[in-house]
Amino acid sequence: MPRFIRDNALSLFFLAIFVATLVGQAFVGHANNNEELVRHGQPEIPLGEFVTSSAFLVDVTENWQSEFLQFFLFILATVWLIQRGSPESKRPDDEGPGSDEEQLVGEHARADSPAWAKLRDWRQTLYGNSMLIVMGAIFVLSWFAQSLGGLVVANDEAAQHGEPAMTWLAYVAGPEFWNRTLQNWQSEFLAVGCMVAFSIYLRQRGSAESKPVGAPHAESSIESE
Repeated sequence: MPRFIRDNALSLFFLAIFVATLVGQAFVGHANNNEELVRHGQPEIPLGEFVTSSAFLVDVTENWQSEFLQFFLFILATVWLIQRGSPESKRPDDEGPGSDEEQLVGEHARADSPAWAKLRDWRQTLYGNSMLIVMGAIFVLSWFAQSLGGLVVANDEAAQHGEPAMTWLAYVAGPEFWNRTLQNWQSEFLAVGCMVAFSIYLRQRGSAESKPVGAPHAESSIESE
């Protein structure tokens, strides 16, 4: 196996299955959309028109925004909150952002530390919170894209029924938008909560997301090393 693939296999694996499922979603969504059009006596549309439509944009982005919200909140929560025994959590009494020595920043940085970690200005602060910033930005952009696409779809349906178009503010304040949004959010929060709780008592040998098989339930993976 080439070294690049071996060293990046986890990222490449999820990138590959992401692309595969996105392509699959495009094809089955296109087929389903055309079935609906035929059922209503309208002509079918080509695949290219479907994947650039607001309907496809809504279906994609409403899942993206919930996923990135999940990670944003999980990253933020694990700075200050702990769960004894879970490898997804820091140890008790380790709450908070950590000392400069623990974080290897400033004069405590190593020779191979990232350049901005060695600085003592806004760049270190920005880099020290870059994961939260990026996850939060992708969530906001995905949420906004979902709202715009959903507004177009809703106004198209309203026009077909002779109803007036809605404004963006009216749409995002309405129950339809939040019904779709909260359905996604609650499932993500449930999955994260189960991962944290299950990892206290359950094991998967060889996984970085699990404690060693013989580690006591009350210990984190860090404590058992």
